[in-house]
Amino acid sequence: MNNVMNPGQRHGGNLRRASEMSGLPQGELLDFSASINPLGFPPWLRPLISTQVSHLAHYPDPEAGELLAALAAHHQTEPDQVMVGNGASELLYLLPQVLGQNRLLIPVPSYGDYISIAEVAGLQVDTLPLLAKNEFQLNIAQLSSMLTDDHLVIIGHPNNPTGQLGDAQLLRGLILKRPQNYFIIDESFIDFTDPENSLRWQRPANLIIVQSMTKSWAIPGLRLGYVLADQQVIAAMRHLRPDWSVNTIAQAVGIRALHDSDFLHQTRDYVRQQRLDLFAQLKAIRGLHPFSGDANFLLIRIDHPAIDATTLADKLLKKGIVIRNCNNFHGLDDRYFRVAVRTAEEQQSLCVELNRCLNAVVPKKKGRKTPAIMFQGTGSNAGKSILTAALCRILHQDGVSVAPFKAQNMSLNSGVTYQGGEMGRAQILQAQACRLDADVRMNPVLLKPSSVTGSQVIACGKVLETMHFRDYAERRAGIFTQVQQCYDSLASEHQVMVLEGAGSPAEINLKSRDIVNMNMARYADAKVLLVGDIDRGGVFASFVGTMELLTEWERQLVSGFVINRFRGDKILLGDALDLTTLHTGKPFFGTVPYLQNLGLPEEDSVDFKDGLLDGDKKEGDILDIALIDLPHISNFTDVDALRIEADVHVRRVCQVADLGQPDALILPGTKNVISDLDYLLKSGLADAVRQLAEAGGTEVVGICGGYQLLGKKIADPHGVESSGITCQGLDLLPMDTVLQPDKTMSRCQATHLPSSEHLHGYEIHHGTSAGNNLKPLLFREDGAVIGSCLAEKEHIWGTYLHGVFDADGFRRWFLDRLRQRKGWQVIGKVQSPYDLEPALNRLADQVRSSLDMDKIYQVLGL
Repeated sequence: MNNVMNPGQRHGGNLRRASEMSGLPQGELLDFSASINPLGFPPWLRPLISTQVSHLAHYPDPEAGELLAALAAHHQTEPDQVMVGNGASELLYLLPQVLGQNRLLIPVPSYGDYISIAEVAGLQVDTLPLLAKNEFQLNIAQLSSMLTDDHLVIIGHPNNPTGQLGDAQLLRGLILKRPQNYFIIDESFIDFTDPENSLRWQRPANLIIVQSMTKSWAIPGLRLGYVLADQQVIAAMRHLRPDWSVNTIAQAVGIRALHDSDFLHQTRDYVRQQRLDLFAQLKAIRGLHPFSGDANFLLIRIDHPAIDATTLADKLLKKGIVIRNCNNFHGLDDRYFRVAVRTAEEQQSLCVELNRCLNAVVPKKKGRKTPAIMFQGTGSNAGKSILTAALCRILHQDGVSVAPFKAQNMSLNSGVTYQGGEMGRAQILQAQACRLDADVRMNPVLLKPSSVTGSQVIACGKVLETMHFRDYAERRAGIFTQVQQCYDSLASEHQVMVLEGAGSPAEINLKSRDIVNMNMARYADAKVLLVGDIDRGGVFASFVGTMELLTEWERQLVSGFVINRFRGDKILLGDALDLTTLHTGKPFFGTVPYLQNLGLPEEDSVDFKDGLLDGDKKEGDILDIALIDLPHISNFTDVDALRIEADVHVRRVCQVADLGQPDALILPGTKNVISDLDYLLKSGLADAVRQLAEAGGTEVVGICGGYQLLGKKIADPHGVESSGITCQGLDLLPMDTVLQPDKTMSRCQATHLPSSEHLHGYEIHHGTSAGNNLKPLLFREDGAVIGSCLAEKEHIWGTYLHGVFDADGFRRWFLDRLRQRKGWQVIGKVQSPYDLEPALNRLADQVRSSLDMDKIYQVLGL
């Protein structure tokens, strides 16, 4: 027999050699030459390896006793009938040396090492040709007719490279019929097929099963295999095998793998579907003849007059695609090659290039995803929103058409688009950074918590319903489809997308339901930058810990890290950056300083709850404005414009003892006015607010839900926020509110009658309010009254207009009225224009100088 093994490509998966030949980095190669689980290794592998590192200071168990016991229990046999090795190949090479037979009979084409095994053991090789016209099916009767008593038989089941399974029943019958012959059944790829096909059960003494764990568990760099055989065979093999051939980590991985049947079920289902899809695509390419198979690869014949497998492999390698040329398999020639089953996108890329090489025809391919980058955080309030806005403005300044996107936002801080849709305020700011009108596609899902376990769900700008978190999770698939449609539509209109995640991608209790972090990044093909807040402490542990909790495909999406809110000299970071990169393999893209007094709205209520409103005290005649911190506070940014004024100090109040005698008291918006009214009553704040209002020295202002709280009665007949109750309000305005199931959402302009100042903002509320003896204060442009007070007590008033203090003229008029009441000099002109444009430009300048923008443009491919 003529063995034409080519030492240049004895096996697939040699990426170092492929990199040298192609000139491309190994990380940019798409490897179809090695048939490894396309799902990669299981999520538990990385943390398991981490737990074993300390044991590397000791020798591994030379007998792998714990692993042997686990394998024996798994296969319902005894430990002395099991042997583990450094991959299946080591065991295959040992077996002929202990079985005492002189000849080897193998069907061909088959795994090339079978012949090498015979050569090492000095066996004469006989072959049984498998014919292409029969789809390379093994003919058991022919095999039986060729057998002599001194034959050792090796059969791949499924066979490599054909992927074909033999008839298990007929094979078992032949093995039982020939007890004088040893049969080695190589089931290295059996995990990719139905387990019923395995011959490992009720194994006769002359049947030896070789199993690789390398392929199904995606650990070719670790290597692990085992043999099931008669105890005399195992004893002889152990005598030949050197000690410590299976390392500590491989032993631990093998034990853990035996307890994860779910991963193999998932693998089989995925491989089956991907194999069928790949077969159909290959069959549609003129000049190719794929052969059906049962494993995680397909054998293909080229029927082309001018191109053979070697030429094709060279052409594909230049495109960064590696295939397995099968010309060194006995029984095949230069027309055959093998490809592994991989992901749908990777398989499509392969088929596009195959058609290009063979037919100079490029099939219609889905358009390339819009370049995208995504800020995710090591936790909530890491600064993702503000960095997203900053990068949006930077890219806009650089002439790039850019748009922001956050798939799902949980926030009570919302706004209204010009089209009347509701979305998160953070995304409205990000849209402004791009010089775009706010668009609900930028924030397709907004969750507004209304209780500990439920939220009002805003989908594509409209109220869907109030759901328990469990109900929302069950409807995730349909909601994510809407999110994807919004993203695709928005992305098609821009050159770059800047996405924002939520919380942390490492929340392992939420990952299965994720639509905003890694699953969204994968859909958008976005490069992820992980943001950590160093001001909170533990940022490097957060980076490393987050990466450790990510699965392999999630880790591959992460391009690097950004440190946010750094105070001091960067030299203080020392070698922490290098050590973090050493632990994670990811670089840093920059360190952003702690940016104070930006003049931009906070990204969420976290900063407010942390007491950032109680910042540095200002000097001089300072007006004291108290903001009641309601449990369900919403749209707290209504006071942002007040905070920039030099003569104002805004502070939050959570309890009566902190209230004091402020110059003005603001009851903000709330997502659950009835629940928050109960909070005010039980905390004593309700009585304290009434006393301040009656005393007359404090201006009491209610905005939206706070406006409703000022009234006499709040009714919820439709069960919008309660079981349908009616409750008594603070009774500071002669007004009744009825909560309605339909939400009012609109941007609007209004006029404040006492000052004649023009205001602008938006309405978001469920209620309608009406009463007698109310003095209108704010008229909307269509004439509707959206704010009122008592005629005899104008210091008690409220409005449905969010953003009421954003107008510079009215804000100064309001503050001057407070100053006048205190007997202070009236300022009379605008001191601090509330204009976000200069603030956004300042932010962009700071962040641009802090990030490696060249590196960011590089990962975006721009």
